[in-house]
Amino acid sequence: MTREEFLERYRHSMAHILAKAVIELYGKEVQYAIGPQIEDGCYYDFILPSQVTQEDFPKIEEKMREIIKRREGWVRKEISRDEALSLFKDQKFKTELIKDLPEDEIITIYKTGEDFTDLCRGPHVENSQELMNVAFKIRSVSGAYWRGDEKRDQLSRIYLYAFPDKDSLKQHLRMIEEALARDHKKIGNELDLFMFDPTAPGMPYWLPRGWRMYQELLRYSRELQAANGYTEISAPLINNKKLWIISGHWAHYVNNMFMVPGLAGYPKADAEIPGVAESNDALEDPDAALKAVKILARSPIYNREGEDTMAAKPMNCPNAMLTYKRTNHSYKELPIRYSEYDVLHRKEKSGQMNGLFRVQEFRQDDDHTFVTEDQIEEEIGRIIAIADEIYSHFGLTYRAEFSTRPDDYMGDIEVWNRAEAALKHILDAKYGEGGYEINEGDGAFYGPKIDLQIKDALGREWQCGTIQLDFQLPHNFGLTYQDADGTLKMPVVIHRAIYGSFERFIGIITEHFKGVFPFWLNPYQVGIVPIREEHNEYAAKVEAALLARGIRVETDYSDNNMKEKIKKYKNLKDPYILVLGDREKEENTVSVNVRGSNRQIQNVPLDDFVSLCERLNKERTLELPEGMD
Repeated sequence: MTREEFLERYRHSMAHILAKAVIELYGKEVQYAIGPQIEDGCYYDFILPSQVTQEDFPKIEEKMREIIKRREGWVRKEISRDEALSLFKDQKFKTELIKDLPEDEIITIYKTGEDFTDLCRGPHVENSQELMNVAFKIRSVSGAYWRGDEKRDQLSRIYLYAFPDKDSLKQHLRMIEEALARDHKKIGNELDLFMFDPTAPGMPYWLPRGWRMYQELLRYSRELQAANGYTEISAPLINNKKLWIISGHWAHYVNNMFMVPGLAGYPKADAEIPGVAESNDALEDPDAALKAVKILARSPIYNREGEDTMAAKPMNCPNAMLTYKRTNHSYKELPIRYSEYDVLHRKEKSGQMNGLFRVQEFRQDDDHTFVTEDQIEEEIGRIIAIADEIYSHFGLTYRAEFSTRPDDYMGDIEVWNRAEAALKHILDAKYGEGGYEINEGDGAFYGPKIDLQIKDALGREWQCGTIQLDFQLPHNFGLTYQDADGTLKMPVVIHRAIYGSFERFIGIITEHFKGVFPFWLNPYQVGIVPIREEHNEYAAKVEAALLARGIRVETDYSDNNMKEKIKKYKNLKDPYILVLGDREKEENTVSVNVRGSNRQIQNVPLDDFVSLCERLNKERTLELPEGMD
């Protein structure tokens, strides 16, 4: 048995122990739904007669230990559909699952002891004695919708950590504690980077400090793109549904798109909708106005899907195709690289949104490069080199995954074979044979891809970068170029992102750096503290000198105590805090407090400090130097 199989079996069995404990504590009226194993344990979903709180965790854990100590046997049994429906006739979720099974499905149950039976494929332990050494702890309880549908029953989901031994559990709990300290939502609030509001769920408000950092990421990306022959474009944020039908998004992605009704979707000025006329006569009355809106929302005229229905774009791809198609192209022009940073919108279920990690509005460092087949290998090599440079400036390492042709692929199999061979040759040369993971059959339907999985300070992996070959969109949009022999051929498109979503990437690096960002990226790089009011004039001079060299500065000219000003900038994690008094003013110097250090470097010539900051911005170093050299 592999370690993965071992963990899956034991964690899945612990989910049954959890369910049995909850039923014994809360009674036979408990409705129990599903209980799968997950990455660090398992969970089980219930409808309970009373709410479970954190104060209840110890008694549930104690009951679980009691059940394990009984050393009960686990018995697997195959039963008929009618037997299963009879056995679980009082359990509505189990009943629904049984009815949804194919007619020829083999239905299995697992009986634990004499009083608990669950509908389950298994596998499980043979006796609870095998769980004696498993270390576990209830993690949390939260709400969850049955089958992820917000219109269905709301359940109580109890999460459980489960590890093979106590040391493994303790190590994981320490990691979780550190992860909580690094939580980007917490740090984002403390550093005043971003906020969310219920009026725009999953759509972050970027506050002045956060927006400065966002713009620095954009600037760095644009700088590299320009140096590597990319041309930036921008396109409309909404397009007629005809575009999305051509691209294929309407068929495959429509449920994740925000719709914008066209003119046919609105009532005409003289349209008569029952109940609206009287409301329109009294729109100064808020209640009447609300009534009118509700009536319109129910109106078939409003909801009619016409030919002029629009959709906010979830991806930039179709816009890049149209940009390419606007004129004829020769093989001599290729590669053509269109980078794009437009705002994208993707509709998510409320339970799926998570801070910056899963949002409904975001930007990507998108690029769509149009190449000939024989340019694929060289172009992807260039993209990986750019990724290496970008990730190194964040202290991030990564591994590559290669996803090959799926069963539902589109296009010519010979083209696929050549493309996969090219990608494999690139990966072998870059990482060596076996130096990357191959996901057989996991490519997109339009082409194979390489995903770059970055690793953060806690060892967690995040899929950010992606390089995808596409033979389908050029075909859908009828894209061509004139080859050397005068014939028209179809280009191949390379979809590419390195940050991926800016929002998600900022969430990742916020947790990676724990809010202590490198100098070049920090929202403000220098905080200036004049000791008294008579030092404000010199502080303004220092500020102007730094701003003139592109260094981000904030100065506290208030009457607050010097220590309070310093503390404020320390809490905001500014890399350098300059304290200016009589001596500094007279000698044209600065006294520097370095982030993460309790010492102050005094009598630093202003010009030297400005030059240091310029160098740190240019080199994009990760660490602050110990001195001012």
